[in-house]
Amino acid sequence: MTSVALFNNKGGVGKTTLTYHLAHMLRRLGLRVLAVDLDPQANLTAMCLDEYEIEELWENPSELIAQGAAPRRPAGGGRVRAGQTIADAVRPILEGTGDIARVEPAALQPGLWLLPGSLDLSRFEDKLSSEWFKTFAGDIAAIRTTTAFHRIVDAAADAVEADIVLIDVGPNLGAINRAALIAADTVLMPLAADLFSLKGLSNLGPTLREWRRDWQQLVLPRIPAGFPAPRADMRPIGYVIMQPEMRLDRPVKAYERWLERIPGVYAAAVLGGRPPAAEDGAHRIATLRNYRSLMPLSHDARKPMFDLKPADGALGSTQKYVQTCFREFRGLAEAVLDRVDKS
Repeated sequence: MTSVALFNNKGGVGKTTLTYHLAHMLRRLGLRVLAVDLDPQANLTAMCLDEYEIEELWENPSELIAQGAAPRRPAGGGRVRAGQTIADAVRPILEGTGDIARVEPAALQPGLWLLPGSLDLSRFEDKLSSEWFKTFAGDIAAIRTTTAFHRIVDAAADAVEADIVLIDVGPNLGAINRAALIAADTVLMPLAADLFSLKGLSNLGPTLREWRRDWQQLVLPRIPAGFPAPRADMRPIGYVIMQPEMRLDRPVKAYERWLERIPGVYAAAVLGGRPPAAEDGAHRIATLRNYRSLMPLSHDARKPMFDLKPADGALGSTQKYVQTCFREFRGLAEAVLDRVDKS
């Protein structure tokens, strides 16, 4: 089993959308996939589940259902039950009553599972932050706290016999994301073709190297033998350019100068090496277009853009766009698997 964290500390680049579609496409390619929502905004969970399932999972009345904008629970129930989010799993640590609680992944489709997130996960931030430096001294309680995500994800992946785990994390360099990334074998970075993504890369790369160094040099040697701790490899496998406007299958000119700068910033900041020539795209895995009207149709149908049918509103020429979307995400999934294998 290999884990991939999708991360950029600049928000709004389409990270959760990429995680959702990549998970579904990897399943289409025959892998057993576990998607993990470690973003306290829990947007991946909201994309994967129906509104009545979210209502039950979080034990909160849905405003969309109350307003008639989403259907009420059909006969037969949903795929989740209350108390089965990652926030529920870490609650005993947060409240000082014990270690992690076991949670059951939700089966979305044959071969695809979700470890749901929750808005309550944000409460774990201060606990993770205060325990971080205690791990340097080998404090076992602090180590249990910091490795909680790793152990929760590992247990869930073992339970469903996952081939690959995709971890969706929030857009910041806080303590929750540090614990999430320490649990990841590899890191895939979604980027937009703009100044803010370049600034995000400049901050992200050195921070990942610092976290990796601190964990491997200061913490791992102090962890008791047999304790299930991650190695914090966090190997960068490349980046995906998200949602540039396309003309004749190429990004329009307004984005070109930013696209030309990304390879150099990625190599220097993330890989810690000498910047390559601007045209060197060796670390770019794919460029995904803006699919415009497919996204709201996808949200309404609760299915990936590349699975939309005429009954979902994908009519006429839109169906050709759906086919293009399928080809591009299939190519992306195959490229990600190749990078993961090589890493």
